[in-house]
Amino acid sequence: MSPVNVTPEGVAIKGYDPVAFFTDKMPIKGIPEYEYKWRGARWRFASTAHREEFLRDPEKYAPEYGGYCAYAVSQGKTADIDPEAWTVFEGKLYLNLNKDVQGLWEKNMREYIRKADENWTRLLGK
Repeated sequence: MSPVNVTPEGVAIKGYDPVAFFTDKMPIKGIPEYEYKWRGARWRFASTAHREEFLRDPEKYAPEYGGYCAYAVSQGKTADIDPEAWTVFEGKLYLNLNKDVQGLWEKNMREYIRKADENWTRLLGK
């Protein structure tokens, strides 16, 4: 398993700008001209300012669990994501498979985060 959920082209979070979830409070598609390679994945940004912000502290902006569905990780597995199904909670970005799963995730985030944190290392094979 790759530590970062990427498209077949190697692009993280389906090409969406991870900084935008925090600064713009919405998913915004990044563009190839503002790309940066980190952790073996190509991360895209909507602007040079967002790319520079990510470069300063990538751990702050990168989604938890490598950009896999946070709820799936809490259940001991991985699943793809829909960038429109997202939550920023306590300063961290969590992505989900779809809006239905996001609704389930949001009902008990603290417990799901606790379980996902426990499962993530095992899923990575470490």
